[in-house]
Amino acid sequence: MEYLELHPETPQQRYINKAVEVLKAGGVIIYPTDTVYGIGCDIFNRAALDRIFEMKNDSKTKLFSFVCPDLKDIAKYARVSDYAYRSMKHLLPGPYTFVLPAAKEVPKTLWTKRSTVGIRVPKHNIALELVRELGNPIISTSVTSRNGEYAFKYHRFE
Repeated sequence: MEYLELHPETPQQRYINKAVEVLKAGGVIIYPTDTVYGIGCDIFNRAALDRIFEMKNDSKTKLFSFVCPDLKDIAKYARVSDYAYRSMKHLLPGPYTFVLPAAKEVPKTLWTKRSTVGIRVPKHNIALELVRELGNPIISTSVTSRNGEYAFKYHRFE
């Protein structure tokens, strides 16, 4: 495990690149969002997603939201009505998750039974730079488990 300290306003590009390399290699990262620290991985890497389920000790019926870099990217991963778009335009970026009908580009493991997904556009430069540099969304789930303990406390990183 490696700890990188990034500047919250102007994150160092070399550290963003290093974190993106981890994501592209199927790794899991802990990163700041505009609410709390999140555990994340590339939404298209099934093995990394399974690791997060294991770390969170959640069944695979508990689905996670994911982070997009801006509003235009949301349309790639969800069907957005005019009303939803106007609401999102007013509130995002910010600490909100919008539950929207899933688009086919989203892996089925992230869909709810109602074929919806939770999407965020945080107001935090590090999270935004990570998804921009990766080129696709990353998972966003808090570092705490349902009982309030840190999810990664009992997990060994290698």
